[in-house]
Amino acid sequence: MVAKDFTTIRLAVAGSVATITLARPKAANAMDSILIDELDYALDSIADDDAVRVVILAADGKHFCAGHDLKEILADSSEWARMRATPEGKLHHEFVMYWEKCLRLRDFPKPTIAAVQGTCAAAGLMLAAMCDLIVAADNAQFSNPVARMTGVGVELLIEPWEMGARKAKEFLLCATTINADEAQRLGLVNRVVELDRLADEAEAMAQQIALVPPITAQAIKETINHTTDLQGQREAWRYHFMVHQFVSNTDTALNAMSDRKKATSEQGGLDAVKREQSGE
Repeated sequence: MVAKDFTTIRLAVAGSVATITLARPKAANAMDSILIDELDYALDSIADDDAVRVVILAADGKHFCAGHDLKEILADSSEWARMRATPEGKLHHEFVMYWEKCLRLRDFPKPTIAAVQGTCAAAGLMLAAMCDLIVAADNAQFSNPVARMTGVGVELLIEPWEMGARKAKEFLLCATTINADEAQRLGLVNRVVELDRLADEAEAMAQQIALVPPITAQAIKETINHTTDLQGQREAWRYHFMVHQFVSNTDTALNAMSDRKKATSEQGGLDAVKREQSGE
């Protein structure tokens, strides 16, 4: 695969800055298997490029990322989705596609910046939090409402590390949505800017970071990540990941998923009838 073959992202390199743009705006940039693989491949293609010193993760359209693409999962429309029919298949899918891919971004040797606008929800919030810095547009909205859908957060529980234990409990249990200013107050984001300045602010921050010698920037990033690992971050994430696997295979979760799949199937049938009636 080369850059021109990307269908769900764009990769652009300008001088010392590489920008990876999520490009599924009609789906609010929800992450399907193709997007996850393409994002990983984009990181592969710039990892050894010494000219690239900083990576910006941006998104097309009104929203940064609405989370996992549940339509793909519910419709069994990929081999990964079909693998989820068994608990061990679900574990393997989520470990490879969610756990490993997220940690790969978190541990990427070059500094990363997420430029967030609109909705940043559930797995979308997890994705943004894997970046070293977050610049948010003033219309950004952060949420993780999956507890009401029987989920235990998402695969990596980032909230206690980003906003503290007590606020994380409120955020998850009450399914609250916080705006950009509140996210900055809690320490979830670094800067808040007007929407039309988001790209420019992320670029300006990247150019500031690019002035730091690469070996120094990498050392700072690795040392700070190592510090949070010594505080238990990675092991806490691993514990949560396994708890998430257990809960997602309980009758409560499986019945909810079955009901959701049925509703999706029925809606798909209604949409097909509408298309036929309209002559599409």
